[in-house]
Amino acid sequence: MILLFGGTTEGRMAAKVLDESGAVYYYSTKGNLQEIHLAHGVHVLGAMDTPGMEAFCREHNIRLLVDAAHPFAESLHRNVIELARRIGLPVIRYDRIFPPHDNDLVWCRDYDDAIQQLEEHGISRLLALTGVNTIAKLKPYWQAHECWFRILNREDSQHLALKAGFPADHLVYYEKDDTTALINRLHPQAIITKESGMSGGFAEKIETVRQAGIKAFVVERPHYPSSPDVTIEHVNGPYGLRRAVERLLPEFYPLHSGLTTGTCATAAAIAATIRLTTGMTPDEVPVILPDGETIHVPVTYGNGYASVIKKAGDDPDVTNGIEIRASVEHSDHFEIRGGEGVGRFTVPGFDYPPGEPAINKAPRQMMRDNIKENVCITISVPEGATIARRTFNPRLGIEGGISIIGVSGIVKPFSEEAFVASIRKCMQVAKASDSDRVVINSGGKSERFVKALYPDLPQQAFVEYGNYIGETLKIASELAIRNVTMGVMLGKAVKLAAGNLDTHSRHTTMDKEFISQMLHEAGIDLDLSGLTLARELWDRIPQEKLQDFASVVITHCTHYCSPLLPNGHLTLLLITEEGTIFSDNMDNI
Repeated sequence: MILLFGGTTEGRMAAKVLDESGAVYYYSTKGNLQEIHLAHGVHVLGAMDTPGMEAFCREHNIRLLVDAAHPFAESLHRNVIELARRIGLPVIRYDRIFPPHDNDLVWCRDYDDAIQQLEEHGISRLLALTGVNTIAKLKPYWQAHECWFRILNREDSQHLALKAGFPADHLVYYEKDDTTALINRLHPQAIITKESGMSGGFAEKIETVRQAGIKAFVVERPHYPSSPDVTIEHVNGPYGLRRAVERLLPEFYPLHSGLTTGTCATAAAIAATIRLTTGMTPDEVPVILPDGETIHVPVTYGNGYASVIKKAGDDPDVTNGIEIRASVEHSDHFEIRGGEGVGRFTVPGFDYPPGEPAINKAPRQMMRDNIKENVCITISVPEGATIARRTFNPRLGIEGGISIIGVSGIVKPFSEEAFVASIRKCMQVAKASDSDRVVINSGGKSERFVKALYPDLPQQAFVEYGNYIGETLKIASELAIRNVTMGVMLGKAVKLAAGNLDTHSRHTTMDKEFISQMLHEAGIDLDLSGLTLARELWDRIPQEKLQDFASVVITHCTHYCSPLLPNGHLTLLLITEEGTIFSDNMDNI
């Protein structure tokens, strides 16, 4: 069981990540001001001291603590670490993403240091954006100078401000003026704010101040407490949180996440660059993902390269366990090359033109974002050419190896996401092939039968949808593909005819009652007792009635599929195990 301390943006994000497991957890907040939607979490309301936390943890068999509280919630952070020390629990600190300490800002260690620096810079008119709880801490300054505090327009906040003796006519509120309007109205010489991170609006505040041409004083976030007796993992985003939970409490998630080939290649490139420029060989390297968060990836080293072993988690992936290498050399510009086992694009429709290595846009950008030096990076995959034969690459027009791909950098253990992403890429390539038709099929068997009807179409025009019929047709519509032929075999067709656009057995099973209804519509009287597989119907239905039955199935399937392709034309083909194809209009294929 997990106890999550929140009340922040990070708290909500952490709850969403934990909800993915389907397991129960507890979400603790001091107050009830935050709107919270928990799918599987239990909200625990009210502040708890360390003894109260300890009693709660023992009562509810808590085995992992997640601290997603505000960076300046120092008392709570100390209590969490003390709690962890007392009962031997690991802690995940879910922190914010913080921008670098730019030199044009005045950085203050604490509020006493801030007062000293304000005096040294001669600031006599100040707008404070540090919150109502810091009014008392800055009292020596505002008693001697003109100062405005922006606070929440709440009765409890006003009470705290007046209790500290702050003049009511110098309180301003979030609801009335944004930062720009306040600066224009009050004409302060400077603002003071906290290092609240990206989710705290820090970057926006600083940009406003820069545009106004005034100084910004920033109170640095306090260091998170530590203890030699407590395991603490620091993360700053949802992917890092999930991976940390999977390590520290493996059973919480029934399926575990993995890394994309793009993240593995980036980590290897970072490690190789570090060795080239510093001679150091760290066991793991930080990788900034496309969403801005940082994860740490284990690396190893060989003769002239660094490498990462790809771990796909529980998502089915033929690239699981392969070695991805990066070699790096100095250059006068930043360059990424494809080496052994990395495929090359041979047709249009990808991020890069034919002839380029099959390293997609997102991984290339990850390498550029993580590596600031001008270097030439060569990515290679020793087993890539062999593995590629078991991927979609040959039908996509990628030859010689695997692709280095990945948009988020992390593979969640939902094969649906990975499969639909591959469908989208196949559909994009199909459209770019300038074919006047795209043919979608459930797999290689049905595709072989349908190809005979379209001998002039290029290979790229044939796309597998697996079980994701609805998603594939939606993608076709988004890409404005006008003519789509869909081949479907009877096992999936009877599910689709009943309105199931995802035909995976996890989501739907054969409905004998509905099959009986379709048989009745076709004028067929058939006993379905003992029917195990839908394809058995081909042998049970009288030969002269097969077309009638096929037409009924096709009509029901078309009823649910055609609306997903509103600006295109859908041709639906029903295929038997032996390759016989039924259609309502074979002459119009």
